[in-house]
Amino acid sequence: MEREQDLYPPVKALLERQGYTVKGEVGAADIVAVRKGEEPVIVELKLRFSLALFHQAITRLKVTDLVYIAVCKPKGRTARRALKDNLALCRRLGLGLITVRGDSAVEVQCDPGPYAPRKNKAKAGRLLREFERLEGDPNAGGATRHGIVTAYRQDALKCAAHLAEWGATKGADVAKATGVLEATRLMRDNHYGWFDKIEKGVYGLSSAGQEGLKHWAYSWEQVD
Repeated sequence: MEREQDLYPPVKALLERQGYTVKGEVGAADIVAVRKGEEPVIVELKLRFSLALFHQAITRLKVTDLVYIAVCKPKGRTARRALKDNLALCRRLGLGLITVRGDSAVEVQCDPGPYAPRKNKAKAGRLLREFERLEGDPNAGGATRHGIVTAYRQDALKCAAHLAEWGATKGADVAKATGVLEATRLMRDNHYGWFDKIEKGVYGLSSAGQEGLKHWAYSWEQVD
């Protein structure tokens, strides 16, 4: 579909099958549908998702609670994610979402209604654990030019700094000196490439680790 007007016939047909009388371009609304004794339905048409489309739809909520946005169904590699994210936004805003395929097939992705998300206790727990582990406030100005400072990276920095000062060391001794209880596993996994295994249970600092300490100097100051 190349024009917004191409969305009108299939959306109108959908509403008429549900017993609505449908008219286009009524006042500022793209589509208004009326069924006796009920609130009017308003549908805003756009070829694709945009911030302006959501602004329009939110404005229509001053007139009726039954507001939909209708767009061409996204295609391509990122289509599934785009649809999922915008569907979540519609639900958050109390809007309905209609998608129209290239063959004019219409799908109602969600109907308007109050948003009552289920809280994810596991995610909340992980967030709070990360908060407790993160020392200082290293991301106060946003991400550094090297990325976000996580509690895991701070632990890796502690281990790297200890090895830089003391040389190759047993993992158990690094854990005791730094307070990083999982030091041995962290160095063995070597997620950042900062550690060299010298022998069983003994690790040294790699050249990448030396560079890491330089690059993350500010973050290390927050930990030290």
